[in-house]
Amino acid sequence: MKSPTSQTVIVAVVFALIAYAITYIVPVSAVLFAGLVFIAAFLAPLVACKTSTNSCSSGSSTNEAISDEDVRTLYVGNLPYRANETAVRELFSTHGSVHSVRLMKDKHTGKRRGFGFVEMASDDLDGAIAALNDTEFQQRTLKVREAKERPDRNEDHNED
Repeated sequence: MKSPTSQTVIVAVVFALIAYAITYIVPVSAVLFAGLVFIAAFLAPLVACKTSTNSCSSGSSTNEAISDEDVRTLYVGNLPYRANETAVRELFSTHGSVHSVRLMKDKHTGKRRGFGFVEMASDDLDGAIAALNDTEFQQRTLKVREAKERPDRNEDHNED
């Protein structure tokens, strides 16, 4: 879940204050006030996005917006089993803009499998690979390369 921008929070507070002022001037029930605040919660992000210069569709918390076309995925292998998403994000953030981190877990045991994927800005991908491949992280030597496209699981692999 994305955290709201400060502009979205400000717009939401202004909507809430307007709703409070309306219910103070015109005596109405608490249900109507709650309804106005509920509607304001949906309108605030829309109003903030239209007035903002940054793209609202990106998941980036930095000033530089990352569109879906500018994001590529890295495979990170030989990760320590104790490594978590935050530690991996911090490691890769020193080499560029990180969009997301996913560390794979075993379905049955829930334990980490020792590899994962990091989505980064395309411009930072080559630098991160060069800087982090074959380097030590928590006593393990990382294997970092661009991730390959996953084959479609619905295809029939038993062709003759």
